[in-house]
Amino acid sequence: MKFTIGFEKEDTKKLQAFWNEIIQSNRWSEGKFTKVFEKKWGEYNHTSAVAFSSWTGAALAALEFFNVREKTVLCPSNTFMATPLSVVKAGGNVEFVDCNRNDLCVSLDDLRLKIDMYRPAAAWVVHIGGHIAFQIEEIAALAKEKGVILLEDCACAHGASWNGKKAGTWGDVGIYSFYATKTISTGEGGMLVTNNVDLVDFAKKYRNYGKFDYKVQGLNFRMNEFVAAIGCVQVERLDQIVAWKNEYAQRYLDPKFPRRVKFPEEMISGYYKYVVFDPIEKSTGKVYDQPCHRLMNKNYELPNTDWVSKNHWCVPLYYKGE
Repeated sequence: MKFTIGFEKEDTKKLQAFWNEIIQSNRWSEGKFTKVFEKKWGEYNHTSAVAFSSWTGAALAALEFFNVREKTVLCPSNTFMATPLSVVKAGGNVEFVDCNRNDLCVSLDDLRLKIDMYRPAAAWVVHIGGHIAFQIEEIAALAKEKGVILLEDCACAHGASWNGKKAGTWGDVGIYSFYATKTISTGEGGMLVTNNVDLVDFAKKYRNYGKFDYKVQGLNFRMNEFVAAIGCVQVERLDQIVAWKNEYAQRYLDPKFPRRVKFPEEMISGYYKYVVFDPIEKSTGKVYDQPCHRLMNKNYELPNTDWVSKNHWCVPLYYKGE
């Protein structure tokens, strides 16, 4: 199965019409389509949404808003380096949490230990591979009990839900990526989702140098109008893409791979990855094969993370791939 971006050819005319409108408007940034994309994404996720040029910009806006500078932020080691590096760039100190072997996501038991050990200001939970962390309800309750800001890394979780609730809505903020390989993509881009109105206001200023009173010390993380127009088209296709992937997985892959990540009842995965625990010939690789705590030279053991990095593989599952 060849990699394909989830984009329907029949949407090309609609997208080109949007781009023609942008060209004729002479407003290629901070215009109509960024607002429309934010509105559509917010409605889909039942939150407010702020568009960024990257996942990184959205993550930094959240971390700056919650003022993690010189404070500890917990992060699962089984994630992409973008997650801990965002903390470093925001001036925080990163310590790592082990994962579970069944869902590859942050371990509630180890998170509880690390909260008591490090007294963090915030903690990341990463929704791995397109599904929601199996212990997200308990993780959110623990964070609230301990007064820890909960940040959701939703870079892989487009279209994922559990009992109808979308990724990014359990914590204080969720951060999505629209990089080229994602379930829906704008090539590059990110989205911050939250119900915190003060964070929404801060994020909009942060992405635009703090204009116009400059009390927020932001930089340029604006999403341009051409990219936002792609997002407007893509979000309307998201449910269709996720439904196709789930049907394909259930019909063709589940019977072949009994040792796979198995989801709780009423959880729908966006299937950014189809994860199995047996070696396969045509694997697309690992979700993450290098634990972040080792890349950042942390001198402690996270046994489940090390096990996961060596013992999972990804079966090709691309939208209408050949």
